[in-house]
Amino acid sequence: MTELSAHLRATSDAYDAVAVRYAALFRNVLDDLPLDRSVLAAFADLARAADAGPVAELGCGPGYVTAHLRDLGLDVFGVDVSPVMIDLAREAYPDLRFEVGSMDALGLADGTLGGIVCWYSVIHAPPHEMPSHLAEFRRVLVRGGTLLLAFFESEGGPVEPFDHKVTTAYRWPIDVLAGLAREAGFVEVGRMLREPLAEERYRRGHLLMRCEPDRPDAS
Repeated sequence: MTELSAHLRATSDAYDAVAVRYAALFRNVLDDLPLDRSVLAAFADLARAADAGPVAELGCGPGYVTAHLRDLGLDVFGVDVSPVMIDLAREAYPDLRFEVGSMDALGLADGTLGGIVCWYSVIHAPPHEMPSHLAEFRRVLVRGGTLLLAFFESEGGPVEPFDHKVTTAYRWPIDVLAGLAREAGFVEVGRMLREPLAEERYRRGHLLMRCEPDRPDAS
């Protein structure tokens, strides 16, 4: 893995420090989130239909979403910047592949993946770095591949930081994030907004997108 930037190093260290407690807290969280499961199921249907290569969960944490995607019939592996999280994921799901890595500089060849899931993992990227993250996702996806972003939605307000329990994160207006994805070469397939549950603070946003073919040179 390439040397981490200052904010990625801080994010890695912060998740290393809470990894065991985090894994215990979230292991079965999807059981009580039917709308979230429906978005993951839609992603899985699209990825299976395209049959364009393996799927990566970027920012996989302790691996519970990676395992859920496997159960939905996908050839999937997980990547996370936190070595402790990866150790926990490998221990919990020894039949799956997990790697330490950074989503902004993946050690993958162009057009390697049929799909990418970022399940509340792009939330820690500073806003000015989001375009480069999306560019990296497009680089490693096959044309026609599927991208799913899950994030905290700002409910019509600006992009803004908030005091995430692990480390600084950002809330995004869904239209702004969708616009950046379009600029990076993605076509929106669908979106879902979920209102916060009683124990949650913010609305949740989900964007399903398809990697657009390269445009022919207009000249």
